[in-house]
Amino acid sequence: MVLKDILAISGEPGLFKFIAQGKNAMIVEQLETKRRSSAFGSSKVSSLEEITLYTEKEDMPLGKIFDLIYEKHNGGPAVDFKSDPEKLKAWFSEVVPEYDKDKVYSSDIKKIAHWYNILQELNLLVKDEPEKEAGKPDSGKEGTKKPAGKKKEKAVAKAEPAAPKKPSKPKTK
Repeated sequence: MVLKDILAISGEPGLFKFIAQGKNAMIVEQLETKRRSSAFGSSKVSSLEEITLYTEKEDMPLGKIFDLIYEKHNGGPAVDFKSDPEKLKAWFSEVVPEYDKDKVYSSDIKKIAHWYNILQELNLLVKDEPEKEAGKPDSGKEGTKKPAGKKKEKAVAKAEPAAPKKPSKPKTK
């Protein structure tokens, strides 16, 4: 999942998309209503990419949890986040059986279900494709070529040192 530009703001309902960084605030757009607003420095803003969930082994990124929910529901919507807490816990145990039941609260599960349903409804649950490894060439000939940017970097590096400027004389009238 590409969750880098999708944000959760503490105290605000729903999810937001990062638009721009202002001098004193961040400009965001609510995903559902497309309304733009500012998130000031006093707001706790979290990127969904940075959020993890406690499990009995190690923390699991939210993107992986969304992948598991997506697979379980074949790309369809998840359980309604307004369901009673016991139903939410039972559903989440099926999706992520190794989650830490002492540290993950029903409010956390409720947020995950709500966020998943928002992203699913807006078709934002697209898996990111694995990037090709930089060190492995695709074929023998292509791997021996130098990247095009190298020549430009050398040319810029040669052009940078300029002749020292002569001190300017003060103007007199």
